[in-house]
Amino acid sequence: MVLIFMEPARPLDALNKSRDKRILVELKNNKQYVGKLKSFDIHINVVLEDAEERMNGEVTRKLGVVFIRGDTITIISTD
Repeated sequence: MVLIFMEPARPLDALNKSRDKRILVELKNNKQYVGKLKSFDIHINVVLEDAEERMNGEVTRKLGVVFIRGDTITIISTD
């Protein structure tokens, strides 16, 4: 029997795998933004391209490129 121990993925690794893919970002004010993840930093500040703002699941605005401060984010969904 061979046991292989893998280091658990770190949060920034998961974000890095999602670069140039569409993600959903939910904020403390319950607004959601969906867009292509272009970049992020250690504070989880993110830049989305082709971003849309959503409230209650409906698109309220098309915004293009947006910068979202990491301290306002509650959830990032990469699927």
